[in-house]
Amino acid sequence: MVIRQTGAAVRLAVLGAAHGHVGFALDEAARRDDVVLVAAAESDAASRSAFLAGLGDVPLYDDVATLLDRHEVDVAVVAGVYAQRGAAAVAALEAGAHVLADKPLCTSLEQLDAVAAAAARTGRHVSVMFEKRFYPATLAARRLLDDGTLGDLALVASTGPHKLRLADRPPWFLRRDGYGGIAADLPVHDIDLVLALSGATSGTVAALTGTTGAAGGADFDDHVAVLLRAGSAAATLEASWLSPEAADLHGHYRMRLTGSRGTAELDWAYGTVQVATHDRAPWSEPLPPGRPPAAYFFDAVAAGAEPEISTAASLLATRVALLAQASADSGGSPLPWSAAGHE
Repeated sequence: MVIRQTGAAVRLAVLGAAHGHVGFALDEAARRDDVVLVAAAESDAASRSAFLAGLGDVPLYDDVATLLDRHEVDVAVVAGVYAQRGAAAVAALEAGAHVLADKPLCTSLEQLDAVAAAAARTGRHVSVMFEKRFYPATLAARRLLDDGTLGDLALVASTGPHKLRLADRPPWFLRRDGYGGIAADLPVHDIDLVLALSGATSGTVAALTGTTGAAGGADFDDHVAVLLRAGSAAATLEASWLSPEAADLHGHYRMRLTGSRGTAELDWAYGTVQVATHDRAPWSEPLPPGRPPAAYFFDAVAAGAEPEISTAASLLATRVALLAQASADSGGSPLPWSAAGHE
């Protein structure tokens, strides 16, 4: 879908900036001559200072509605308080803009249904910046699956520890009505990868969450384990806010792929992929260059094409993550999911 006239710059706006990932889109826009930032909206002064400093004379607004009323917008970056993102995405879509969102896209299935309906009604794209897709280790692993080196994918296991850095977290982050839930947040990257790598269109998901009390209250779960059935593949995905504060990494993110012909161990933190197969001694797979997290989206907009992380893929990964949270909230019962309606 072409959203601009030939030679005209894409008009970009920021609708909420409560996380540093908004920089993925801003940095990409700054590198391009076919994108212009026309405005930003963020009500919190601390968030403005942390994530929107240095925008020069770009107008800043306290609310999304005022911005959309005063500016024509082609692409809206949605990266505000998690529980407010669904409404911001719907407002952007209704204003005729495509949506490029930080994860999580929203915090409830009701919000997701509203986003999906608005996207279908307006014909605009919704794409979540699942940046793990573009890491060198991920690109190498996809190559190994595509060329048959690993055979048929059977099992996936991933770990995603994060530092809590409690002193840096705003109050909304530690409440369910602001943050949502951990199962709907941290594992969604790996859920997206399992869906993309397996090509599965249906399955089940279950999750268990808990809290150690590290955040000081019972309203904030700080660890989660997800069991995802994706077609014929099974995945165990764990994530937490329990990475040691003195560790040299914010999180030591890893994933193991087990196929019928071999295994691949991805270490995103240290940039390696270790491979073993039935007919070759273990080796370290050469890694291709990575890709900037938001480049795929603006490249697609410029070409009038569907983004690589499509509306269907973004909605489906989000739905599976939200179903995982629903499962955790109901004691861990498995819930079915399907790509029907997202394709």
